[in-house]
Amino acid sequence: MRNKPVLELADVKNIAQAAELHAVQNNWAVTIAVVDDGGHLLWLQRLDGAAAVSAHIAPAKAHTAAMGRRESKVYEDVINGGRSSFLSAPTISGMLEGGVPIIKDGQCLGAVGVSGVKSTEDAQIARAGIAALGL
Repeated sequence: MRNKPVLELADVKNIAQAAELHAVQNNWAVTIAVVDDGGHLLWLQRLDGAAAVSAHIAPAKAHTAAMGRRESKVYEDVINGGRSSFLSAPTISGMLEGGVPIIKDGQCLGAVGVSGVKSTEDAQIARAGIAALGL
């Protein structure tokens, strides 16, 4: 049987705080979502000025990254590459860049999803949050 680290509330708060700081420093109004390894929502934070729909998109991106154990951009690239049938994949709806898995020792602990600015910037915010864990 393997041992696997898990995200604790303190970790989630550190991720959210670092992601928020990065967004605020760039004047980006976004929603930040953190999920566990099963894609279950642990944190949702909608910054002032973020569009209402971003509160649906950010958790979907995080869920996709956690369940697939890879960045949600991978799925966006597959679809943009012509494999539109991938849109029918069950339980995966956040197939846009901005979902980033949290990986430690080859294990997925969860993911961060961000929505509200350009997809590349969403992913940048998610990575800034994850970097706060010092993995």
